[in-house]
Amino acid sequence: MRGYPGLNSFNRSSESAAMLASFEADGAIFVTDFLSASGCASLAETIKRMTVAHSAGGKDTRRFWKRFHGEKTTRFTGIGRHTDVFFDLLEDPVLGKLADQVLSGGGTHYWMNTCQAMVIGPGEPAQVLHRDGQNWATVQAALWPKSPELTISMMVALDEVWPELGATQVAPGSHRWADFERRPVPGEVEAGAFRAGDALIYSGALLHGGGANETVDQIRWALHLSFVVGWLTPEEAITEEYPSTLLKGRSERVKRLLGHTSYEGPPAQGGRLWLKNFDHWQSSD
Repeated sequence: MRGYPGLNSFNRSSESAAMLASFEADGAIFVTDFLSASGCASLAETIKRMTVAHSAGGKDTRRFWKRFHGEKTTRFTGIGRHTDVFFDLLEDPVLGKLADQVLSGGGTHYWMNTCQAMVIGPGEPAQVLHRDGQNWATVQAALWPKSPELTISMMVALDEVWPELGATQVAPGSHRWADFERRPVPGEVEAGAFRAGDALIYSGALLHGGGANETVDQIRWALHLSFVVGWLTPEEAITEEYPSTLLKGRSERVKRLLGHTSYEGPPAQGGRLWLKNFDHWQSSD
């Protein structure tokens, strides 16, 4: 089966209203063939080439972060320095429209949170289930269950992925559980099956985690991309990774997502942020 038993599947031509309704109801949607065959092949080739220069496991030696990162998982950013498919994803109209709708409560000026290769090696245990919004737990946990949507994430398969290879696990509906501390019981967590180019798009309030790679010699190839409301700090140091010199000729949307313009909140709600001389600014060519 392609997709997830408890999630609705769509394609790129599906109505955005139906996508949004399912996203709000279940906390995630599955999109078949999100990436074109050529785009996926190009991105996969880039990620596989870049992986050679990176080691599995993180540099943080604290026990929680070692387990969360995964000692047999390779993660890295800077994808846009190596392929234009990165910029295609930032300007993708399907993801963009959904993100605009989901994050509208925080203003239209959201950031890219991170774009990160997540390469799970053989023998890696399942990741702890978590919410991406827990990056900003003082907001999400404190306001739960009425926390606004803080972030929206997408996991794109770069090759075929199935549950035993480490497909992302999700607990559909957990974004609406009344108790923030509640953990899933057996039967509430499921893993999906992806073809290359398929995508899982999910709420920052949804419990999820990388699955265990139970194989002895196969790798799970995937890319994570997420956006975060503009009044919170992104996970990735985006302006360090993508200085203005790399963005010449890029669209206003790309520059905004990568931190090269000021933040404007909802009208009459909150102030302006990321200013220069107390004025709005945007990098220019």
